[in-house]
Amino acid sequence: MKILVTAAGSYGDVAPYTGLGARLQEAGHTVALAADASYAPLVRAAGLEFRALPADPRRAQGGAPGGQRELMRRAAAFVRELGPGIADAAAHGADLLLLSATTAPLGRHAAEAMGVPSLDLPLQPNAPTGDFPPAVAGTRSLGRRGNRAAGRLSLRVVDRLYADGVRDLRARLGLPPVSAGALRRRRNADRRTVLHGVSPALVPRPSDWRPGLELVGNWWPYTAPDAALPPALEDFLAAGPPPVFVGFGSMGAGARDDGTAARLTANVVAALRRAGVRGVIQAGWAGLGGPEGGDGPEGGTGYGPSGAGDDILTVGEVPHALLFPRTAAVVHHAGAGTTAAALRAGVPAVPVPVTADQPFWAARLAAVGAGTGPVPFRALAEGEGAPDLLAAAVTRAVREPAYRAAALGVARRMAAEDGAGEVVKAVEGEG
Repeated sequence: MKILVTAAGSYGDVAPYTGLGARLQEAGHTVALAADASYAPLVRAAGLEFRALPADPRRAQGGAPGGQRELMRRAAAFVRELGPGIADAAAHGADLLLLSATTAPLGRHAAEAMGVPSLDLPLQPNAPTGDFPPAVAGTRSLGRRGNRAAGRLSLRVVDRLYADGVRDLRARLGLPPVSAGALRRRRNADRRTVLHGVSPALVPRPSDWRPGLELVGNWWPYTAPDAALPPALEDFLAAGPPPVFVGFGSMGAGARDDGTAARLTANVVAALRRAGVRGVIQAGWAGLGGPEGGDGPEGGTGYGPSGAGDDILTVGEVPHALLFPRTAAVVHHAGAGTTAAALRAGVPAVPVPVTADQPFWAARLAAVGAGTGPVPFRALAEGEGAPDLLAAAVTRAVREPAYRAAALGVARRMAAEDGAGEVVKAVEGEG
């Protein structure tokens, strides 16, 4: 089949679909992946056709003041840009659309207009359940009835967020007007399959989910067979004991402008040194590590604002699959992808959740015993006691063997899963 995958958002929202696309091509299908232009090299490196989506996820996240209302306004504007991009990507043709959580509320309309099937492939367990509250609503259980009610409410919030974008897209595609909520209810009624790219070793399948809602295991970012870490990073790894990785991914996009990056970097470096460990700091969207860190594929080889030292290396984007198994622990923002990558490597974690589903994943790490308690991102970026707080968590993760033992146990279970293979089976069932 000719398959179009659509994904939008941060690296962790897009990269897993490159590995999935490569598996589908190995099975004999032709795959295009539509995403923001910054991911074109990543998509093409996996051997997939790239189709551009115009919406910039960094602009949607931003760094401007305004709180939750401003964030929702930016997100709605992002959605309205995303709809025409999905329509344009689909106009090149496909027999099947595979949709991420971000693109599904729009991509279903493109599939309807094209008369082709679609399959939802979210990276979070986003269907209501009594087993736990919605992944984006924090970690406090409201009881079974309360959790289910909160799950339904979170879906209605998504409906509202996408309402203008859905209306505009359906008009563009020549489809009759219909509310997002009505479409969701119609889709639930037809009992279609939804495959979640989540390991049941980390999140047990909810006991009250209907048949067809499945947790099949992660699909992973494509890593070329001959891929290697940058030489400077290889040299650093060889020069001493395994370091602690620190990276916050797409968090803190506005940190470069308001000075947060410099404070955060200084606090991280101080914490690593107080814990007596070497460190690899990934620049990420916040630009950690100062001007020498960079955020290109090769990354930097220096360390920025708090003084040089051979115990710290700043890098740009590097394959987690190659780096994480060689680390002592991973300090991260608890995004779904990074959480899974650290567990896959059998490495303990220190979660530093910021927003959205990150507290949920931090709680799951603690529940399986593979992560320490969370370190608040705001405290790490602003608090005077931040280095001591992070140093204590890193010390526990590195020195207490129970964390690594638990992570290795989850890693063994994940190694037996084949999330991408389950998607291939479902796709060929659609055919």
